[in-house]
Amino acid sequence: MTAVLVVAAGRGTRLGADLPKQYLDLGGQPVLRRTLSAVLSAAAVTTVRTVIHPEDADLYAAATRGLSDPRLGPPVPGGATRAASVRAGLEALAKGDPPDTVLIHDAARPFLPQAVIAAVLAALATHDGAIAALPVVDALWRGDGHLADSPVPRDGLWRAQTPQGFRFDAILAAHRAGSEGAADDAEIARAAGLAVALVPGADSNYKITTAADLDRARADIAAHPR
Repeated sequence: MTAVLVVAAGRGTRLGADLPKQYLDLGGQPVLRRTLSAVLSAAAVTTVRTVIHPEDADLYAAATRGLSDPRLGPPVPGGATRAASVRAGLEALAKGDPPDTVLIHDAARPFLPQAVIAAVLAALATHDGAIAALPVVDALWRGDGHLADSPVPRDGLWRAQTPQGFRFDAILAAHRAGSEGAADDAEIARAAGLAVALVPGADSNYKITTAADLDRARADIAAHPR
């Protein structure tokens, strides 16, 4: 069995909107609803749980109204950090009949291709974990304020995306022992000694973080309605 945790407990303050970004309108649907629809489109997924901010129950209910897929379980209240929220979701999945594998995906990445889901799941046949990522191709510079300071080698550098997939028991144990300040689940997995594969992500699988990202997403929807 494969579960998906959609992490939607953040406040999205960098975007500067009145609502958390996962509940903003994107072509007539909330961002979160589009993300849930993307993960529910994967036949291999058996369970989906969404980790939300404890104050967002009404927003979540409105965003998912009419989404009747039986694989979508009730939301899970998140914690004060991303890592704490993911752990809350994992602990919820651990009750009853835990999955064999779990994919952890950002709610603010609504354009998740099915091929990326498939690639992450395929890598879990031979690795403890796998993350979607893109190689860094641009020149990198370290800045000193607004001035270029020194170049940084880009060899071997990747831009991590989600989903990040893991064997369930291994990532649950890693989160129970890990740091709440970790940037993502791959960091927690590697700190626990898990082998994490890199699989091809997608340019379209970008994260809505800033107002410019939201404008880009709305332009993409307008150009390619879905």
